[in-house]
Amino acid sequence: MDPFFLWIEGLPLSVWLREATTFWAFPTVLILHTVGLAFLVGANVAIDIRALGGMPGVPLISLRRYYRWMWAGFWVNAFSGVLLLIAYPTKALTNPLFYVKLAFIAVGLVVAQIIRGYLMRGDVGANIAAPPRLRLLAAASLLIWVVSITTGRLLAYTCSRLTVDTTCG
Repeated sequence: MDPFFLWIEGLPLSVWLREATTFWAFPTVLILHTVGLAFLVGANVAIDIRALGGMPGVPLISLRRYYRWMWAGFWVNAFSGVLLLIAYPTKALTNPLFYVKLAFIAVGLVVAQIIRGYLMRGDVGANIAAPPRLRLLAAASLLIWVVSITTGRLLAYTCSRLTVDTTCG
């Protein structure tokens, strides 16, 4: 795999992201990733909390509109995540936590779509409690996003190789 990692690390975009001293390189990508995360997970958390009984005055069905913001956040994260991967492919692709993070994101998106199905079918009324299965999905969703964020954060501290030629720590 090292030749593949070396090839990516040698791309002009990878070198610029990693080594440029301008604010517009790596710091901006990290900020984009954080903002995308806030929209993606924030929308999910709002829906999950309401499904679990929080904010009882807010009709659960009215939160359907949050899905457009959730997906906007997802695409910002996908774009910025690819840039982060291009900057340090060896760091991410040799760390098992990276794959755990991706798996939990995928599961989180599936659960979000199942919850969305409840909202789109109108299975939840204006102010009635969410059905038990929806509450269970909402609780699982919260846990899934906590794990995905935690594993993503731990990537910075658990790598064994930063680049092909550099070890972490």
